[in-house]
Amino acid sequence: QLHVITRYAGADPENLDLHRLGSGQWEKAKKKAAMQVRDTAAELLSLYAQRAARPGHRFDFKQHDLEAFAEAFGFETTPDQQVAIDAVVTDMKSGRPMDRLVCGDVGFGKTEVALRAAFIAVADGKQVVVLCPTTLLAEQHYQTFADRFADWPIKIAELSRFKSAKEQTEALLQLGEGKVDIIIGTHRLLQKDVVFKRLGLVIIDEEHRFGVRQKEALKQLRSEVDILTLTATPIPRTLGLAMEGLREFSVIATAPQKRLAIKTFVQRWSKGIVREAVLREFKRGGQVYFLHNEVDTIENMRNDLADLLPEARIVVGHGQLPERELERVMRDFTQQRANLLLCTTI
Repeated sequence: QLHVITRYAGADPENLDLHRLGSGQWEKAKKKAAMQVRDTAAELLSLYAQRAARPGHRFDFKQHDLEAFAEAFGFETTPDQQVAIDAVVTDMKSGRPMDRLVCGDVGFGKTEVALRAAFIAVADGKQVVVLCPTTLLAEQHYQTFADRFADWPIKIAELSRFKSAKEQTEALLQLGEGKVDIIIGTHRLLQKDVVFKRLGLVIIDEEHRFGVRQKEALKQLRSEVDILTLTATPIPRTLGLAMEGLREFSVIATAPQKRLAIKTFVQRWSKGIVREAVLREFKRGGQVYFLHNEVDTIENMRNDLADLLPEARIVVGHGQLPERELERVMRDFTQQRANLLLCTTI
């Protein structure tokens, strides 16, 4: 029966209590876990019962305005993408609170679904929140939203550590007064001092990367406003809720035209392979993202890469850099002044 034994991965081994076989402690632990599962299930049931019983906001907008906004999308929507967009539009017009999960690979067009939803909410005078797990993703979304809404009288603000304290205070003040239509930021947006005048839609990017406390705050929001969640890798519980019909679910499985499949290789560390792979990318005018998830030794890796790849213009980014320095690093990379970004999972 050895095949039924698996390695425990639930916590640090140092903090574990080992139970003797046949003792009552193991039965107690199982009973406690079962009670917690039951409590979580009851809480979820209550939450979704509230949502089902409470009438949501029926968004009203002009179809020709949405079509004009859609025309600015520089690509043709894929069949799956169009199905997801149509489902979101139907949800928002239905008059019951939306809680839709849009699942699709990176680059398959989930953000465009979010942009259309945000347009519908703002067109009906509601405010939109876009929640991102990291500062860099918030900055990226801010640029995308600012570009797409450039021709519309819509005010967009960003709340993240890339903004000074003065800029953040000003954004929060305008948000409370209803002068900001779309606000994009990290979990800072879930704090108690963030007040909305007419919140209508919350867009959550990569929900699985938020911590327990943030998820609790998101749970409270769920009973009040429309929620649209975007993810490439849904956590089992989220996927379970979708499969059981507690959350609406859209899958974007078709890649955009001319999009090549991503190839993943797992190999032993080899300077020769690294050099060959990086140079191949440089020769086609591309850029390289090099993940080294240890701040203490990241400068050593930079020196090693500089020796191995004298052709590379390397920049280093990690969470312990000052905000302005990190912002400069990211701008250098996005504007192609650097062609190799060495960084942690920030």
